[in-house]
Amino acid sequence: MVDEEELEVTISRLYQEHYMDVYKFLVCFSGNRNDAEDLTQEVFIRVLNHLSRYNHQSSIKTWILSIAKHVAIDHYRKRKFVTIFKEGFFKRMISTTQQPIDQMEEREMKKSVHDAIASLKPDYRSIVILRGINEFSVKETSEILQCSQSKVKVSYHRALKELKKKLNVETEEVLRHAR
Repeated sequence: MVDEEELEVTISRLYQEHYMDVYKFLVCFSGNRNDAEDLTQEVFIRVLNHLSRYNHQSSIKTWILSIAKHVAIDHYRKRKFVTIFKEGFFKRMISTTQQPIDQMEEREMKKSVHDAIASLKPDYRSIVILRGINEFSVKETSEILQCSQSKVKVSYHRALKELKKKLNVETEEVLRHAR
């Protein structure tokens, strides 16, 4: 049996190491920073409650992100929200050297990309977030989503094809504006 102090140190370390990955995934999925913060807390509560069930078959990061996926799906089912991305969600520092027209075009493109990603079915959306935005490997994505690597590859390809069609742009352009 693990003593309480050791468990506290373990949870604290896991939280510090994986908080940002979980938070970024949940922000992408929920489209709302406040919801993502709440959901991130829920993920780490579940990690604490189920740490004894961790079987070391995958990395701890993969296991935690798998929990995050389930928390996100639960949230999605409860809310049945229509869109997951809000304007300005992926805001980056806008260069002061950009002309106002360039800034406006960039914002419009980001909004279009976010709207297109939001319109994808949940499986595609999850894969685009994990592979395209968070840049997880096919293997990590398959472990997090608990599906085969070939399903990840096929679904990612189809999701990008659908995004390209919706946006009438190249895939690299879609992913660049989603980050």
